[in-house]
Amino acid sequence: MTTATFSTQRVDPYSPPAEHLRLQQEDPISRVPWRTGGDIWAITRHADVRTVLGDTRFSSDRSLPGHPTNAGYTSAAHLKNLIEMDPPDHTQQRVRVMGEFTVKKIGAMRPRVQEIVEETLDEMLASGNSADLVTALSLPVPSVVIAELLGVPLEDHSVFQENSAKFTEADSPMEARMEAMDALKTYIAGLVAARADQPGDDLLSRQLAAGASPEELTGLGFLLLIAGHETTANMISLSIATLLDRPDLLQQLRDDPPLLPGAVEELLRYFTIAEVGGLRLATADIEVAGVTIPAGDAVFALANTANRDPEVFPDPHTIDFHRGARNHLAFGFGPHQCLGQNLARLELEVVLEAVIRRLPTLRLAVPFEEISFKEFGPNYGVYSLPVEW
Repeated sequence: MTTATFSTQRVDPYSPPAEHLRLQQEDPISRVPWRTGGDIWAITRHADVRTVLGDTRFSSDRSLPGHPTNAGYTSAAHLKNLIEMDPPDHTQQRVRVMGEFTVKKIGAMRPRVQEIVEETLDEMLASGNSADLVTALSLPVPSVVIAELLGVPLEDHSVFQENSAKFTEADSPMEARMEAMDALKTYIAGLVAARADQPGDDLLSRQLAAGASPEELTGLGFLLLIAGHETTANMISLSIATLLDRPDLLQQLRDDPPLLPGAVEELLRYFTIAEVGGLRLATADIEVAGVTIPAGDAVFALANTANRDPEVFPDPHTIDFHRGARNHLAFGFGPHQCLGQNLARLELEVVLEAVIRRLPTLRLAVPFEEISFKEFGPNYGVYSLPVEW
């Protein structure tokens, strides 16, 4: 057992926290102090993280006493959120909505996503020869995509995007974030009610027809927003910042455009931005790699170190666009594996291709060392990305 303080602070923006990597090497299943008090089991190797995430006896129900995200849990409405549910309720809701995110269905969205990206770049380029890429590109693209997926009317897009940005930006005051969250939930609930009266060609209408309750759909709509908006925006920013800081990687994609899907997978593996997706509560005594984790203990399955496991990914700290590894855990694993992973891949591919094609002179407007990274939020990313062209 280690007594080191458990932290998400990164010394190197290209690497998981040094302590997490040290645990993987020296004490891969260990108890460490947790930020809300007590201890938590830190699981750091790829095989063991898969074991935890794949076993439903490690509960995701945040309302359970002892769950590592239980502190301050007050709203029963949160129980309608898929990421906070266990079987059988989770299974029923997930099976119903999975058809919205198949490879085929998401592939059919490519032309529209391409249009959204091109239009967003048009606006950015028309503004001059410099911008904050986060606010000009990374945040607007997934916001518009999700708005259209949910059937948000065009005239409401600006309000939807403004509140989405306020809620998902970690540097916004907490009061402003909570107000934005309430506004979004109220808006989505109203949208669900409107679709019940007048169905359209959108996810909410189809799910209502499939038997989902308004409460479930309000939770699902909000989940899709928070899970698919900030995470995708952060990956867009991190990916472009990396390509601009590592010209050799950017040149590889210019010389070999078909390499882009593999590059997206590698960047997803490398950054593994979701910091808290592996938090669980053991509901029984469970053995993981010879170690018994008692019922009632909190567990943190660390995908960021799992994706740097040298037993699975040779030379794991090197970005290798030819790696071809689709067994990374950036989207989680098991019953709670990210529903929207195909959409996230599509958006990343389309954005990176368009930026490389349309902005051959794009460069960082500040030294890479001056970029401010989100080290303590639920998702890793950058606060802003000043660029010029």
